[in-house]
Amino acid sequence: MYFVSRNCTLNSKYMRSIIAFLYFFLVIPGLIHAQSADSKVSKKDSILLSKFNAKGIYPLIKSSKFCAVLPVDNITDKADPAMKYKLLFDFAQGTIDSVKVKEMNRGLAEIGRIINLHIAAGVKPENLEIVIVARGKAIYSLFSNDAFKKKFKADNPNTTIIQELESAGASFVTCGQAMQLMDIDRSSLQDNVKVAIAAKVALSTYQLKGYVTYDISEE
Repeated sequence: MYFVSRNCTLNSKYMRSIIAFLYFFLVIPGLIHAQSADSKVSKKDSILLSKFNAKGIYPLIKSSKFCAVLPVDNITDKADPAMKYKLLFDFAQGTIDSVKVKEMNRGLAEIGRIINLHIAAGVKPENLEIVIVARGKAIYSLFSNDAFKKKFKADNPNTTIIQELESAGASFVTCGQAMQLMDIDRSSLQDNVKVAIAAKVALSTYQLKGYVTYDISEE
């Protein structure tokens, strides 16, 4: 009886040692790495904003500082101002983080920046054909303000940039499969948003029509 009890005690001490080892050598370094990653992202954003504030221009979309374009001198490879530019955005960047969800979706800001780049290159707004296909958590950004407020207890911070993108001629499409899986009703979306059976089908349809695809997802 003593032998069994003593073995159990030894085994318990052994297990505690293993758990302590895993915690200090695996868990803690992982947390430190995650914190470092957050710091790097913040530092990167800070550097971008400082450059955008110093030199950035906003030829069309102005809702976010991250839509800025930096002027370039002596351009030798120029865009064709007479050509139609068909831009297709595979928009998958989104969050349900309680803090970040109250900020403008950076994916929409990046879409605005890409549009601004084309305008700055000399492409006329009327020569842009823009389709934005939203899937996954990105769909929440296209909620009506009432639906967004009901779900996240805050106003939709993306309304202004969505209106700007619409004014630039952008069309919005959502993934019907994602909506089914996420229990999102059509009535939750803004009136301008179309629904496809699937994002994959919408993307292939527009690609076969000659649209250039941009991946807009988490970095």
